Amino acid sequence: MRKEITKPQISGWMVLFSNILLLIIAVAIFIYGIVLLKQREGSGAIVFTLGVILLISSILIFTGFFTVEPNEAVVLILFGKYVGTEKSTGFRWANPLYTKKKISLRVRNFDSEKLKVNDKKGNPIEISAVVVWKVEDTAEAVFEVDDYLNYVHVQAESAIRHLATSYNYDDTEGEETSLRSSIDEVSEHLQKEIHERVNAAGVIVLEARINHLAYSPEIAHAMLQRQQAEAIIAARQKIVEGAVGMVEMALERLKSQGVIDLDEERKASMVSNLMVVLCSDRSTQPIINTGSLY
Repeated sequence: MRKEITKPQISGWMVLFSNILLLIIAVAIFIYGIVLLKQREGSGAIVFTLGVILLISSILIFTGFFTVEPNEAVVLILFGKYVGTEKSTGFRWANPLYTKKKISLRVRNFDSEKLKVNDKKGNPIEISAVVVWKVEDTAEAVFEVDDYLNYVHVQAESAIRHLATSYNYDDTEGEETSLRSSIDEVSEHLQKEIHERVNAAGVIVLEARINHLAYSPEIAHAMLQRQQAEAIIAARQKIVEGAVGMVEMALERLKSQGVIDLDEERKASMVSNLMVVLCSDRSTQPIINTGSLY
């Protein structure tokens, strides 16, 4: 696996001034050579040839100039061989024969498409994620994969699909980790998996987080009913627990304060009435007993 080699190049300004001077000299020699040729001097051809060579050299030198913006790198290649990477910002000059490929080192992000996959229990769900990444090794990004941009997108979607099949959508049947309730843990797992997949392309993943998660439309209504039923059951459990405590407290206070002494049958009747009043989901109508207790 090819690793990045930092290779600073010459300042472009220094070469530019030198090349302008060379260009002026080349033009002067070229013109002087033409004059000598017109005068049929024997040295005219030599001077003219020298002027042409200097002009061509000056033009070639101009092709070696390039700029490097902040958070950008330029990969230098000579006849298919990796030479190095220039990261110094500004106006630079390198061998005109070098092939120069610019690579952005800026932080990038993309929102994956909504993928339809099955969770761990086989329920069809829709999921997508936001991935934040940047190029760390320019040599690997250029030489290890064909197109590092497409490579990152494809591998990220593959990791998202694998993540969805590794967890349940919701924390059912006593499982603590799920896609919906364990966002931080799931996001950390997703970031680690994407990073492992794209590491070959010289890319690091800074963050990966799920931004869309839902059941597929064909089962969404059924799952909503299930969630509503679970919520109703949980609420009823709380209501019953509270009602039992209130009934127990009422009986204890009646007994301790000597308000009334109830036998077991009357206690059962009172408990039944209180539980109906406390646990009913509708308003109850009181009935006043004006007769004897027994």
